[in-house]
Amino acid sequence: MVSNIWQQFIDEGIISEEMLEKAKQMKIQNNSGLGFNLALLGADEELITKKLAVYYGVEYIDLLSIELNPEALKLVSREKAEAMCILPVKKSGKNILLAVADPIHPELSSFLKELKMLHGIDAEIVMAPESYIKLAIDQALPKEQKSRMAETLKDIADKDVDLEIVKDQPVQEDAEAVDEAPVIKLCNSLISDAVEKMASDIHIEPFEKEIKIRYRIDGALIDQPSPPVKYKRAITSRFKVMAKLDIIERRKPQDGRIKIKVKDKMIDLRVSTLPVVWGEKIVMRILDQTNLQLDLTKLGFEPDDLKKFQKAINNPYGIILVTGPTGSGKTTTLYSALSTINSPDINIMTAEDPVEYNLPNINQVQINPDADLTFANALRAFLRQDPDVIMVGEIRDQETAEIAIKAALTGHLVISTLHTNDAPTTISRLLDMGIEPFYIGSSVIMILAQRLMRKVCPDCSQPVNYDETILKQIGVPPQLIANAKFLKGQGCSTCNDSGYKGRVAIYELMEINDELKKTIMHGADSTVIKEMALKNGMKTLRQSAILKMCAGLTTLDEVLSVTAG
Repeated sequence: MVSNIWQQFIDEGIISEEMLEKAKQMKIQNNSGLGFNLALLGADEELITKKLAVYYGVEYIDLLSIELNPEALKLVSREKAEAMCILPVKKSGKNILLAVADPIHPELSSFLKELKMLHGIDAEIVMAPESYIKLAIDQALPKEQKSRMAETLKDIADKDVDLEIVKDQPVQEDAEAVDEAPVIKLCNSLISDAVEKMASDIHIEPFEKEIKIRYRIDGALIDQPSPPVKYKRAITSRFKVMAKLDIIERRKPQDGRIKIKVKDKMIDLRVSTLPVVWGEKIVMRILDQTNLQLDLTKLGFEPDDLKKFQKAINNPYGIILVTGPTGSGKTTTLYSALSTINSPDINIMTAEDPVEYNLPNINQVQINPDADLTFANALRAFLRQDPDVIMVGEIRDQETAEIAIKAALTGHLVISTLHTNDAPTTISRLLDMGIEPFYIGSSVIMILAQRLMRKVCPDCSQPVNYDETILKQIGVPPQLIANAKFLKGQGCSTCNDSGYKGRVAIYELMEINDELKKTIMHGADSTVIKEMALKNGMKTLRQSAILKMCAGLTTLDEVLSVTAG
Protein backbone atom coordinates (compact mmCIF):
# COMPACT_ATOMS: atom_id res chain seq x y z
CA MET A 1 0.00 0.00 0.00
CA VAL A 2 2.62 2.49 1.06
CA SER A 3 4.91 1.68 -1.84
CA ASN A 4 2.21 2.82 -4.27
CA ILE A 5 2.17 6.39 -2.97
CA TRP A 6 5.96 6.63 -3.03
CA GLN A 7 5.96 5.40 -6.62
CA GLN A 8 3.40 8.09 -7.38
CA PHE A 9 5.76 10.71 -5.92
CA ILE A 10 8.51 9.40 -8.21
CA ASP A 11 6.20 9.52 -11.24
CA GLU A 12 5.22 13.11 -10.40
CA GLY A 13 8.87 14.17 -10.08
CA ILE A 14 8.58 15.06 -6.39
CA ILE A 15 11.36 12.62 -5.52
CA SER A 16 13.68 10.29 -7.39
CA GLU A 17 14.17 6.55 -6.97
CA GLU A 18 17.69 7.21 -5.71
CA MET A 19 16.38 9.60 -3.05
CA LEU A 20 13.79 7.06 -1.91
CA GLU A 21 16.39 4.31 -1.55
CA LYS A 22 18.70 6.62 0.43
CA ALA A 23 15.80 7.71 2.64
CA LYS A 24 14.94 4.06 3.38
CA GLN A 25 18.53 3.39 4.43
CA MET A 26 18.51 6.48 6.64
CA LYS A 27 15.20 5.42 8.23
CA ILE A 28 16.79 2.20 9.45
CA GLN A 29 19.58 4.15 11.14
CA ASN A 30 17.79 7.22 12.51
CA ASN A 31 14.24 5.87 13.03
CA SER A 32 12.67 8.92 11.39
CA GLY A 33 10.00 8.82 8.71
CA LEU A 34 10.62 8.61 4.99
CA GLY A 35 9.16 12.09 4.43
CA PHE A 36 11.55 13.61 6.96
CA ASN A 37 14.57 11.84 5.49
CA LEU A 38 13.56 12.79 1.95
CA ALA A 39 13.42 16.40 3.10
CA LEU A 40 17.00 16.07 4.34
CA LEU A 41 17.91 14.99 0.82
CA GLY A 42 16.29 18.06 -0.71
CA ALA A 43 12.62 17.10 -1.16
CA ASP A 44 9.72 19.35 -0.11
CA GLU A 45 8.57 17.93 3.23
CA GLU A 46 5.42 20.07 3.37
CA LEU A 47 4.30 18.93 -0.09
CA ILE A 48 5.01 15.28 0.71
CA THR A 49 3.10 15.50 4.01
CA LYS A 50 0.10 17.19 2.38
CA LYS A 51 -0.10 14.45 -0.27
CA LEU A 52 0.31 11.72 2.35
CA ALA A 53 -2.54 13.28 4.35
CA VAL A 54 -4.82 13.02 1.31
CA TYR A 55 -3.64 9.46 0.73
CA TYR A 56 -4.43 8.41 4.31
CA GLY A 57 -7.69 10.35 4.37
CA VAL A 58 -6.77 12.77 7.17
CA GLU A 59 -6.48 16.55 7.34
CA TYR A 60 -3.18 18.44 7.04
CA ILE A 61 -2.43 21.07 9.69
CA ASP A 62 -0.04 24.01 9.51
CA LEU A 63 1.65 23.46 12.86
CA LEU A 64 3.76 26.63 12.59
CA SER A 65 0.73 28.92 12.56
CA ILE A 66 -1.50 27.21 15.12
CA GLU A 67 -1.63 28.21 18.79
CA LEU A 68 -1.02 25.17 20.96
CA ASN A 69 -3.49 24.43 23.76
CA PRO A 70 -1.84 23.96 27.20
CA GLU A 71 -4.64 21.61 28.35
CA ALA A 72 -4.14 19.39 25.31
CA LEU A 73 -0.38 19.26 25.86
CA LYS A 74 -0.89 17.79 29.35
CA LEU A 75 -2.29 14.60 27.80
CA VAL A 76 1.06 13.33 26.55
CA SER A 77 4.49 13.03 28.11
CA ARG A 78 7.51 14.42 26.32
CA GLU A 79 8.96 10.91 26.16
CA LYS A 80 5.90 9.50 24.39
CA ALA A 81 5.55 12.51 22.11
CA GLU A 82 9.16 12.11 20.98
CA ALA A 83 8.91 8.33 20.60
CA MET A 84 5.81 8.47 18.38
CA CYS A 85 6.32 11.97 16.93
CA ILE A 86 2.85 13.12 17.99
CA LEU A 87 1.53 16.27 19.64
CA PRO A 88 -1.97 17.15 20.93
CA VAL A 89 -2.55 20.68 19.65
CA LYS A 90 -6.19 21.51 20.49
CA LYS A 91 -8.75 20.40 23.08
CA SER A 92 -12.48 21.01 23.06
CA GLY A 93 -14.42 19.24 25.78
CA LYS A 94 -13.66 15.54 25.43
CA ASN A 95 -12.11 15.87 21.98
CA ILE A 96 -8.56 16.65 20.94
CA LEU A 97 -6.77 17.34 17.69
CA LEU A 98 -3.70 15.10 17.53
CA ALA A 99 -0.93 16.04 15.08
CA VAL A 100 1.04 13.02 13.88
CA ALA A 101 3.84 12.46 11.42
CA ASP A 102 2.76 8.88 10.71
CA PRO A 103 -0.96 8.00 10.97
CA ILE A 104 -0.15 4.26 10.73
CA HIS A 105 2.47 4.27 13.48
CA PRO A 106 2.31 0.83 15.17
CA GLU A 107 1.87 2.33 18.66
CA LEU A 108 -0.71 4.98 17.71
CA SER A 109 -3.74 2.72 18.08
CA SER A 110 -2.74 1.76 21.64
CA PHE A 111 -2.22 5.41 22.57
CA LEU A 112 -5.68 6.35 21.28
CA LYS A 113 -7.27 3.54 23.31
CA GLU A 114 -5.34 4.71 26.38
CA LEU A 115 -6.65 8.26 25.92
CA LYS A 116 -10.21 6.95 25.73
CA MET A 117 -9.93 4.63 28.72
CA LEU A 118 -8.01 6.92 31.10
CA HIS A 119 -9.38 10.33 30.15
CA GLY A 120 -12.51 9.68 28.11
CA ILE A 121 -10.86 11.58 25.25
CA ASP A 122 -11.53 11.03 21.55
CA ALA A 123 -8.77 12.11 19.17
CA GLU A 124 -9.04 13.41 15.63
CA ILE A 125 -5.86 12.59 13.70
CA VAL A 126 -4.25 15.28 11.54
CA MET A 127 -0.89 15.19 9.77
CA ALA A 128 2.00 17.64 10.04
CA PRO A 129 5.61 17.49 8.81
CA GLU A 130 7.81 15.49 11.17
CA SER A 131 10.36 18.28 11.52
CA TYR A 132 7.61 20.71 12.61
CA ILE A 133 6.32 18.27 15.22
CA LYS A 134 9.82 17.67 16.60
CA LEU A 135 10.40 21.40 16.87
CA ALA A 136 7.02 21.97 18.55
CA ILE A 137 7.72 19.18 21.04
CA ASP A 138 11.05 20.75 21.96
CA GLN A 139 9.39 24.12 22.56
CA ALA A 140 6.00 23.11 24.00
CA LEU A 141 7.15 20.24 26.22
CA PRO A 142 10.50 21.51 27.57
CA LYS A 143 12.36 19.82 30.37
CA GLU A 144 12.67 21.75 33.58
CA GLN A 145 16.00 23.46 33.19
CA LYS A 146 17.97 26.43 34.33
CA SER A 147 19.47 27.07 30.90
CA ARG A 148 18.11 25.28 27.86
CA MET A 149 21.35 25.56 25.92
CA ALA A 150 23.53 24.50 28.84
CA GLU A 151 21.25 21.56 29.65
CA THR A 152 21.25 20.41 26.04
CA LEU A 153 25.03 20.48 25.89
CA LYS A 154 25.28 18.64 29.19
CA ASP A 155 22.83 16.04 27.93
CA ILE A 156 24.73 15.25 24.73
CA ALA A 157 28.32 15.82 25.84
CA ASP A 158 28.94 12.24 26.94
CA LYS A 159 27.03 10.50 24.15
CA ASP A 160 29.21 8.28 22.00
CA VAL A 161 28.07 9.64 18.63
CA ASP A 162 30.90 10.01 16.15
CA LEU A 163 29.79 12.48 13.50
CA GLU A 164 33.18 13.45 12.14
CA ILE A 165 32.68 13.95 8.41
CA VAL A 166 35.36 13.05 5.90
CA LYS A 167 36.02 15.63 3.18
CA ASP A 168 33.88 15.13 0.04
CA GLN A 169 31.66 12.60 1.83
CA PRO A 170 28.42 11.59 0.05
CA VAL A 171 25.21 13.53 0.68
CA GLN A 172 23.66 10.63 2.55
CA GLU A 173 26.22 10.82 5.33
CA ASP A 174 25.61 14.52 5.90
CA ALA A 175 21.88 13.95 5.89
CA GLU A 176 22.20 11.23 8.51
CA ALA A 177 24.26 13.55 10.68
CA VAL A 178 21.60 16.23 10.35
CA ASP A 179 18.97 13.93 11.80
CA GLU A 180 20.92 12.70 14.81
CA ALA A 181 18.67 13.44 17.81
CA PRO A 182 21.35 15.42 19.69
CA VAL A 183 21.88 17.70 16.68
CA ILE A 184 18.17 18.46 16.24
CA LYS A 185 17.85 19.10 19.95
CA LEU A 186 20.93 21.29 20.02
CA CYS A 187 19.89 23.42 17.03
CA ASN A 188 16.36 23.91 18.36
CA SER A 189 17.68 24.81 21.80
CA LEU A 190 20.18 27.24 20.34
CA ILE A 191 17.41 29.20 18.60
CA SER A 192 15.10 29.13 21.64
CA ASP A 193 17.91 30.21 23.96
CA ALA A 194 18.87 33.12 21.71
CA VAL A 195 15.25 34.30 21.48
CA GLU A 196 14.84 34.07 25.26
CA LYS A 197 17.97 36.19 25.74
CA MET A 198 16.64 38.73 23.21
CA ALA A 199 19.65 38.32 20.94
CA SER A 200 19.55 40.04 17.56
CA ASP A 201 21.97 37.62 15.86
CA ILE A 202 23.37 34.12 16.32
CA HIS A 203 26.95 33.48 15.16
CA ILE A 204 28.09 29.88 14.62
CA GLU A 205 31.82 29.83 13.86
CA PRO A 206 33.75 26.62 13.08
CA PHE A 207 37.40 26.36 14.09
CA GLU A 208 39.83 23.45 14.11
CA LYS A 209 39.18 22.36 17.69
CA GLU A 210 35.92 24.08 18.63
CA ILE A 211 32.61 25.47 17.45
CA LYS A 212 32.26 29.01 18.71
CA ILE A 213 28.71 30.17 19.47
CA ARG A 214 28.08 33.86 20.05
CA TYR A 215 24.90 35.91 20.44
CA ARG A 216 24.73 39.60 19.67
CA ILE A 217 22.91 41.07 22.65
CA ASP A 218 22.41 44.83 22.91
CA GLY A 219 24.95 45.32 20.13
CA ALA A 220 27.77 43.28 21.71
CA LEU A 221 28.81 39.72 20.83
CA ILE A 222 28.60 37.45 23.88
CA ASP A 223 30.23 34.00 24.03
CA GLN A 224 27.90 31.05 24.69
CA PRO A 225 28.61 27.42 25.67
CA SER A 226 30.30 25.56 22.81
CA PRO A 227 28.89 22.26 21.48
CA PRO A 228 31.23 19.28 20.99
CA VAL A 229 33.38 19.85 17.91
CA LYS A 230 32.29 16.50 16.44
CA TYR A 231 28.91 18.12 15.64
CA LYS A 232 30.50 20.86 13.54
CA ARG A 233 29.40 19.67 10.10
CA ALA A 234 26.07 18.31 11.36
CA ILE A 235 25.02 21.62 12.95
CA THR A 236 25.79 23.49 9.75
CA SER A 237 23.87 20.98 7.64
CA ARG A 238 20.88 21.05 9.99
CA PHE A 239 20.50 24.82 9.78
CA LYS A 240 21.00 24.72 6.00
CA VAL A 241 18.19 22.18 5.73
CA MET A 242 15.93 24.32 7.92
CA ALA A 243 16.68 27.34 5.70
CA LYS A 244 16.12 25.24 2.54
CA LEU A 245 19.68 25.79 1.35
CA ASP A 246 21.81 23.40 -0.69
CA ILE A 247 23.60 21.23 1.89
CA ILE A 248 25.98 19.92 -0.77
CA GLU A 249 27.25 23.37 -1.77
CA ARG A 250 30.01 24.39 0.64
CA ARG A 251 32.14 26.56 -1.65
CA LYS A 252 29.80 29.53 -2.04
CA PRO A 253 27.94 31.82 0.36
CA GLN A 254 24.21 31.13 0.60
CA ASP A 255 21.26 33.07 1.99
CA GLY A 256 17.95 31.74 3.23
CA ARG A 257 15.19 32.15 5.78
CA ILE A 258 13.72 30.07 8.56
CA LYS A 259 10.24 30.74 9.90
CA ILE A 260 9.83 29.17 13.29
CA LYS A 261 7.51 29.25 16.29
CA VAL A 262 9.18 29.84 19.64
CA LYS A 263 6.92 29.87 22.69
CA ASP A 264 3.83 30.99 20.73
CA LYS A 265 5.83 33.66 18.89
CA MET A 266 6.47 33.52 15.15
CA ILE A 267 10.15 34.26 14.57
CA ASP A 268 11.84 34.93 11.24
CA LEU A 269 15.52 34.05 10.92
CA ARG A 270 17.59 35.45 8.06
CA VAL A 271 20.33 32.89 7.48
CA SER A 272 23.69 33.59 5.86
CA THR A 273 26.38 30.96 5.30
CA LEU A 274 29.99 31.71 4.37
CA PRO A 275 32.82 29.25 3.60
CA VAL A 276 35.72 29.72 6.02
CA VAL A 277 38.90 27.73 6.64
CA TRP A 278 37.37 25.16 9.02
CA GLY A 279 33.90 24.83 7.51
CA GLU A 280 30.99 27.22 7.04
CA LYS A 281 30.26 30.15 9.31
CA ILE A 282 26.55 30.77 9.87
CA VAL A 283 24.99 34.02 11.00
CA MET A 284 21.26 34.14 11.73
CA ARG A 285 19.52 37.49 12.18
CA ILE A 286 16.54 37.11 14.54
CA LEU A 287 13.47 39.11 13.52
CA ASP A 288 10.91 39.11 16.32
CA GLN A 289 7.84 41.20 15.52
CA THR A 290 6.88 41.35 19.21
CA ASN A 291 10.12 43.18 20.04
CA LEU A 292 9.58 45.86 17.40
CA GLN A 293 9.23 49.26 19.09
CA LEU A 294 7.26 51.63 16.83
CA ASP A 295 6.64 54.50 19.24
CA LEU A 296 8.74 57.52 18.22
CA THR A 297 8.51 58.91 21.74
CA LYS A 298 10.35 55.87 23.15
CA LEU A 299 13.29 55.67 20.74
CA GLY A 300 15.53 58.21 22.45
CA PHE A 301 14.75 61.55 20.77
CA GLU A 302 15.35 64.68 22.82
CA PRO A 303 12.03 66.60 23.11
CA ASP A 304 13.00 69.40 20.71
CA ASP A 305 14.38 66.96 18.12
CA LEU A 306 11.25 64.83 18.37
CA LYS A 307 9.05 67.80 17.50
CA LYS A 308 11.24 68.63 14.50
CA PHE A 309 11.18 65.05 13.26
CA GLN A 310 7.41 64.73 13.70
CA LYS A 311 6.95 67.95 11.75
CA ALA A 312 9.19 66.69 8.94
CA ILE A 313 7.42 63.33 8.51
CA ASN A 314 4.10 65.14 8.24
CA ASN A 315 5.42 67.26 5.37
CA PRO A 316 3.54 66.58 2.10
CA TYR A 317 6.76 66.40 0.07
CA GLY A 318 10.54 66.34 0.33
CA ILE A 319 13.23 63.79 1.25
CA ILE A 320 14.11 62.69 4.78
CA LEU A 321 17.36 60.71 5.01
CA VAL A 322 18.27 58.50 7.98
CA THR A 323 21.96 57.59 8.13
CA GLY A 324 24.21 55.34 10.15
CA PRO A 325 26.08 52.03 9.99
CA THR A 326 24.42 48.62 9.82
CA GLY A 327 22.72 47.79 13.10
CA SER A 328 22.26 51.41 14.20
CA GLY A 329 18.46 51.21 14.34
CA LYS A 330 17.65 52.90 11.04
CA THR A 331 14.92 50.41 10.13
CA THR A 332 13.19 50.91 13.47
CA THR A 333 13.24 54.68 12.97
CA LEU A 334 11.83 54.34 9.45
CA TYR A 335 9.09 51.93 10.53
CA SER A 336 8.22 54.13 13.52
CA ALA A 337 7.91 57.16 11.25
CA LEU A 338 5.64 55.28 8.84
CA SER A 339 3.50 53.92 11.69
CA THR A 340 3.12 57.43 13.10
CA ILE A 341 1.79 58.92 9.85
CA ASN A 342 -0.08 55.81 8.68
CA SER A 343 -3.78 56.54 8.19
CA PRO A 344 -6.60 55.35 5.89
CA ASP A 345 -6.46 58.50 3.75
CA ILE A 346 -2.86 58.12 2.50
CA ASN A 347 -1.09 55.56 0.31
CA ILE A 348 2.26 54.45 1.75
CA MET A 349 4.58 52.27 -0.34
CA THR A 350 7.93 50.79 0.64
CA ALA A 351 10.77 49.13 -1.27
CA GLU A 352 12.92 47.00 1.05
CA ASP A 353 15.72 44.47 0.87
CA PRO A 354 14.67 42.54 2.79
CA VAL A 355 11.21 43.28 4.20
CA GLU A 356 12.09 42.77 7.87
CA TYR A 357 8.67 43.25 9.46
CA ASN A 358 5.14 43.38 8.10
CA LEU A 359 3.41 46.71 8.72
CA PRO A 360 -0.41 46.86 8.63
CA ASN A 361 -2.05 48.82 5.79
CA ILE A 362 1.30 49.62 4.14
CA ASN A 363 2.24 48.28 0.70
CA GLN A 364 5.65 46.66 1.15
CA VAL A 365 7.70 45.45 -1.82
CA GLN A 366 10.57 42.97 -1.54
CA ILE A 367 13.46 43.93 -3.84
CA ASN A 368 14.38 41.08 -6.20
CA PRO A 369 17.32 41.83 -8.52
CA ASP A 370 16.91 38.42 -10.23
CA ALA A 371 13.51 39.61 -11.47
CA ASP A 372 14.91 43.07 -12.29
CA LEU A 373 12.98 44.51 -9.35
CA THR A 374 15.67 46.91 -8.15
CA PHE A 375 15.20 49.91 -5.88
CA ALA A 376 15.21 52.16 -8.94
CA ASN A 377 12.65 50.08 -10.84
CA ALA A 378 10.44 49.79 -7.76
CA LEU A 379 10.52 53.57 -7.37
CA ARG A 380 9.52 54.05 -11.00
CA ALA A 381 6.59 51.70 -10.51
CA PHE A 382 5.58 53.47 -7.29
CA LEU A 383 5.18 56.76 -9.14
CA ARG A 384 2.45 55.11 -11.23
CA GLN A 385 0.67 53.84 -8.09
CA ASP A 386 -0.60 57.21 -6.79
CA PRO A 387 1.60 57.24 -3.65
CA ASP A 388 1.59 59.85 -0.90
CA VAL A 389 4.59 58.52 1.02
CA ILE A 390 7.44 56.40 -0.35
CA MET A 391 10.01 54.59 1.77
CA VAL A 392 13.16 53.31 0.05
CA GLY A 393 15.19 50.88 2.14
CA GLU A 394 18.48 52.31 0.92
CA ILE A 395 19.72 54.74 -1.73
CA ARG A 396 22.66 52.82 -3.18
CA ASP A 397 23.33 54.51 -6.50
CA GLN A 398 22.83 57.61 -8.63
CA GLU A 399 19.82 56.20 -10.47
CA THR A 400 17.87 55.51 -7.27
CA ALA A 401 18.86 58.91 -5.84
CA GLU A 402 17.68 60.73 -8.97
CA ILE A 403 14.30 59.00 -9.01
CA ALA A 404 13.84 59.66 -5.27
CA ILE A 405 14.56 63.35 -5.84
CA LYS A 406 12.14 63.42 -8.77
CA ALA A 407 9.45 61.90 -6.54
CA ALA A 408 10.11 64.47 -3.81
CA LEU A 409 9.98 67.37 -6.27
CA THR A 410 6.66 66.17 -7.70
CA GLY A 411 4.73 66.22 -4.44
CA HIS A 412 5.67 63.04 -2.56
CA LEU A 413 7.28 62.50 0.83
CA VAL A 414 10.28 60.18 0.43
CA ILE A 415 12.02 58.55 3.40
CA SER A 416 15.23 56.57 2.89
CA THR A 417 18.64 55.65 4.32
CA LEU A 418 22.29 56.13 3.45
CA HIS A 419 25.50 54.80 4.99
CA THR A 420 27.35 57.90 6.23
CA ASN A 421 29.06 58.76 9.51
CA ASP A 422 27.10 61.88 10.36
CA ALA A 423 24.38 64.16 9.01
CA PRO A 424 26.50 66.82 7.21
CA THR A 425 28.61 64.31 5.24
CA THR A 426 25.40 62.89 3.76
CA ILE A 427 25.35 65.88 1.42
CA SER A 428 28.87 65.01 0.26
CA ARG A 429 27.77 61.41 -0.32
CA LEU A 430 24.95 62.55 -2.61
CA LEU A 431 27.35 64.83 -4.48
CA ASP A 432 29.75 61.89 -4.91
CA MET A 433 26.87 59.94 -6.46
CA GLY A 434 26.62 62.61 -9.13
CA ILE A 435 23.57 64.50 -7.85
CA GLU A 436 23.61 68.22 -8.64
CA PRO A 437 23.75 70.54 -5.59
CA PHE A 438 20.62 72.36 -6.79
CA TYR A 439 18.52 69.19 -6.67
CA ILE A 440 19.86 68.22 -3.24
CA GLY A 441 19.07 71.63 -1.78
CA SER A 442 15.62 71.66 -3.40
CA SER A 443 14.50 68.23 -2.23
CA VAL A 444 16.18 67.23 1.07
CA ILE A 445 14.30 68.60 4.09
CA MET A 446 16.00 66.69 6.93
CA ILE A 447 18.94 64.38 7.62
CA LEU A 448 19.02 62.24 10.74
CA ALA A 449 22.22 60.41 11.74
CA GLN A 450 21.92 57.85 14.52
CA ARG A 451 23.64 55.21 16.63
CA LEU A 452 22.53 52.76 19.32
CA MET A 453 24.03 52.82 22.82
CA ARG A 454 23.72 50.21 25.53
CA LYS A 455 21.63 51.24 28.52
CA VAL A 456 22.68 50.80 32.13
CA CYS A 457 20.99 47.73 33.65
CA PRO A 458 18.26 49.01 36.02
CA ASP A 459 18.61 46.00 38.33
CA CYS A 460 22.27 46.52 39.23
CA SER A 461 22.90 50.22 38.56
CA GLN A 462 24.93 52.15 41.12
CA PRO A 463 26.02 55.80 41.28
CA VAL A 464 29.48 56.39 39.86
CA ASN A 465 31.85 59.36 39.80
CA TYR A 466 33.81 60.24 36.67
CA ASP A 467 36.98 62.31 36.49
CA GLU A 468 35.79 65.86 35.83
CA THR A 469 38.85 66.56 33.68
CA ILE A 470 37.91 63.72 31.30
CA LEU A 471 34.29 64.87 31.19
CA LYS A 472 35.36 68.36 30.17
CA GLN A 473 37.75 66.96 27.57
CA ILE A 474 34.93 65.12 25.80
CA GLY A 475 32.75 68.21 25.82
CA VAL A 476 30.46 67.89 28.85
CA PRO A 477 29.37 71.42 29.87
CA PRO A 478 30.08 72.34 33.54
CA GLN A 479 26.38 72.95 34.24
CA LEU A 480 25.55 69.41 33.09
CA ILE A 481 28.29 67.92 35.27
CA ALA A 482 26.90 69.68 38.32
CA ASN A 483 23.39 68.25 37.84
CA ALA A 484 24.28 64.88 36.30
CA LYS A 485 23.12 61.51 37.56
CA PHE A 486 25.96 59.19 36.55
CA LEU A 487 25.17 55.47 36.87
CA LYS A 488 26.98 52.25 36.05
CA GLY A 489 25.80 48.64 36.13
CA GLN A 490 27.67 46.31 38.48
CA GLY A 491 26.64 43.15 36.65
CA CYS A 492 23.85 40.75 37.61
CA SER A 493 21.85 37.79 36.28
CA THR A 494 19.43 40.13 34.49
CA CYS A 495 22.17 41.57 32.28
CA ASN A 496 24.41 38.46 32.12
CA ASP A 497 26.96 40.33 34.26
CA SER A 498 27.51 42.93 31.52
CA GLY A 499 26.09 45.90 33.43
CA TYR A 500 23.93 46.79 30.41
CA LYS A 501 20.36 45.88 29.47
CA GLY A 502 18.64 47.18 26.34
CA ARG A 503 19.67 49.99 24.03
CA VAL A 504 18.73 53.59 23.36
CA ALA A 505 19.26 55.65 20.22
CA ILE A 506 21.24 58.86 19.95
CA TYR A 507 20.52 61.27 17.13
CA GLU A 508 22.14 64.04 15.12
CA LEU A 509 19.23 65.86 13.50
CA MET A 510 20.01 68.36 10.76
CA GLU A 511 16.99 70.38 9.68
CA ILE A 512 17.49 71.91 6.22
CA ASN A 513 16.26 75.48 6.58
CA ASP A 514 16.41 78.17 3.88
CA GLU A 515 19.92 79.25 4.86
CA LEU A 516 21.25 75.69 4.63
CA LYS A 517 19.43 75.14 1.33
CA LYS A 518 21.27 78.07 -0.22
CA THR A 519 24.59 76.87 1.20
CA ILE A 520 24.05 73.37 -0.22
CA MET A 521 22.98 74.73 -3.62
CA HIS A 522 26.24 76.68 -3.81
CA GLY A 523 28.18 73.42 -3.38
CA ALA A 524 29.59 74.03 0.12
CA ASP A 525 31.59 71.18 1.67
CA SER A 526 30.51 69.21 4.74
CA THR A 527 32.65 71.29 7.15
CA VAL A 528 30.83 74.50 6.22
CA ILE A 529 27.47 72.71 6.32
CA LYS A 530 28.22 71.31 9.79
CA GLU A 531 29.23 74.71 11.18
CA MET A 532 26.01 76.25 9.90
CA ALA A 533 23.88 73.36 11.20
CA LEU A 534 25.44 73.69 14.67
CA LYS A 535 24.73 77.40 14.61
CA ASN A 536 21.10 76.55 13.81
CA GLY A 537 20.81 74.27 16.85
CA MET A 538 21.91 70.83 15.66
CA LYS A 539 23.26 68.54 18.39
CA THR A 540 26.08 66.22 17.34
CA LEU A 541 26.01 62.49 18.08
CA ARG A 542 28.56 63.08 20.86
CA GLN A 543 26.38 65.80 22.42
CA SER A 544 23.32 63.56 22.24
CA ALA A 545 25.29 60.73 23.90
CA ILE A 546 26.47 63.05 26.66
CA LEU A 547 22.88 63.98 27.48
CA LYS A 548 22.02 60.28 27.82
CA MET A 549 25.03 59.72 30.08
CA CYS A 550 24.17 62.66 32.32
CA ALA A 551 20.62 61.32 32.65
CA GLY A 552 21.98 58.00 33.93
CA LEU A 553 20.92 56.03 30.86
CA THR A 554 24.40 55.01 29.71
CA THR A 555 28.05 55.17 30.74
CA LEU A 556 31.17 57.12 29.86
CA ASP A 557 32.64 53.98 28.27
CA GLU A 558 29.68 53.75 25.90
CA VAL A 559 29.88 57.44 25.01
CA LEU A 560 33.56 57.10 24.11
CA SER A 561 33.03 53.83 22.24
CA VAL A 562 29.97 54.75 20.17
CA THR A 563 30.99 58.32 19.32
CA ALA A 564 34.73 57.75 18.83
CA GLY A 565 36.29 59.92 16.15
